[in-house]
Amino acid sequence: MGKGFFNVPVAINEPVKSYAPGSPEREAVLAAYKEMWNTKIDVPLYINGKDISTGNTKTMSAPHDHQHIVGTYHLAEKSHVEDAISTALEARKTWSQLPWEQRAGIFLKAAELIAGPYRAKINAATMIAQSKTVHQAEIDAACELIDFLRFNVQFMTDIYHEQPESTSGAWNRLEYRPLEGFTYAVTPFNFTAIAGNLPACMAMMGNVVVWKPSDSQIFSAKVIMDVFKEAGVPDGVINVVFGDPVMITDTVMASPDFSGLHFTGSTHIFKELWKKIGNNIHNYKTYPRIVGETGGKDFIVAHKTANPIQVATAISRGAFEFQGQKCSAASRAYVPSNLWDTVKKRIIEDTKSFKMGSPEDLSNFITAVIHEGSFDKLASYIDQAKSDSNAEIIAGGNYDKSKGYFIEPTIIVTTDPKYTTMCTELFGPVITIYVYDENDYSETLKLVDQTSEYALTGAILATDRYAIQEATKALQNCAGNFYINDKPTGAVVGQQPFGGARASGTNDKAGSALNLLRWVSPRMIKETFVTPTDYRYPFLG
Repeated sequence: MGKGFFNVPVAINEPVKSYAPGSPEREAVLAAYKEMWNTKIDVPLYINGKDISTGNTKTMSAPHDHQHIVGTYHLAEKSHVEDAISTALEARKTWSQLPWEQRAGIFLKAAELIAGPYRAKINAATMIAQSKTVHQAEIDAACELIDFLRFNVQFMTDIYHEQPESTSGAWNRLEYRPLEGFTYAVTPFNFTAIAGNLPACMAMMGNVVVWKPSDSQIFSAKVIMDVFKEAGVPDGVINVVFGDPVMITDTVMASPDFSGLHFTGSTHIFKELWKKIGNNIHNYKTYPRIVGETGGKDFIVAHKTANPIQVATAISRGAFEFQGQKCSAASRAYVPSNLWDTVKKRIIEDTKSFKMGSPEDLSNFITAVIHEGSFDKLASYIDQAKSDSNAEIIAGGNYDKSKGYFIEPTIIVTTDPKYTTMCTELFGPVITIYVYDENDYSETLKLVDQTSEYALTGAILATDRYAIQEATKALQNCAGNFYINDKPTGAVVGQQPFGGARASGTNDKAGSALNLLRWVSPRMIKETFVTPTDYRYPFLG
């Protein structure tokens, strides 16, 4: 520890820029987009502070223009993953002993680099790689990642400050050690902020990391690594590998020094990783920490007293921002019969007003889904709904992948509350609505709770406070993040810690100290000032 008890800057949420016509940030991001669009980049592995080119490469394209190549990335062989592990373990010898304020300084600097010189670049990369509108890129790649870095530093100091009681005869101290060994971060395509936070928060607590980003997010992950390097993350602390996920994971989890998994992605893959860890449990030096945020089948429930325009807006935003490719996106809604006509009219008007196309055109609200596999899956469910007698498409329903993977925002209305798209996670711009009898509110809440294996986010809209309380209680286990009179998306770091239970993950709440606590192994130190010299207790006489 340094020579003092240091206070870190008070964390504040990064203000979201407007990107209004004529604003400097609008001009900056469009200039960065154009430059990156017209420049092909080569993304090597990053191991022990060195760029590693393997010669075995794949191309990267934009989802909204899949024929346009924006760069290539290099694929790791098993030997590269083994090098990443060994170099991480070597780096741990010094990184784990570095005073906490030095680690804090690195990641606070990273936050300011993103807030300033890297802001346009990281947002433009996210617009290109993940087809996010400029607003979605801004609240993700810039603001949320900045918030994670700033608030995690504050949470780290709060954790270190928590100490046990001492007495005049003994001084009790808790030392929050990093995990023994190395950790593994597996990150998704949909949030640049998650891609940066998962390895960074573990490293911040003194751990060393092998990081595997999603193949569909490598373009913007490269900007994150550039930021980390400039911020001063030492060689070997965060190592980045791309390629065959099975080979990489098998190599990582075969190591006896594997000590933790930080994962965001699909439920099925997370369960398979958990199983793999269990099968290898006798090989490990310690019990690995397992943290995962996975899928969702997130709901909106409207009570008969809700404002129907507010309900419609919650559906339009909650279901269709970023093409519904958020773990928290609304994908099923329950609307009472007395509000349905007004809600229906408004959501059809909303979806018809959406402009769809490239995120470079800042007037577009909808862009493309991430890749062909996602496109084909969504198209199949839409086609099925067109032919099913218990489902009706009232908006959207068209799709086209000739240039980009474009799926129209689609609203399905079903007479079956257990219809396929009411239960299955689709991860795209499709929402299914069940219209219930306005007097069957309590029964409908039971239906909401029992319909899905997931428990990530959900929302209730009502003006009747008794109805709000009833829903809050009835739905307590089916949403880790529960919203009252709002859409079920948009959790803010430091304000709404994020995570769900059931099949949605371990609910370790990214954006709070709860998550960081998973990446330390506390050591209790008791120092006795006057040590006994006689074994005899007074009761012996």
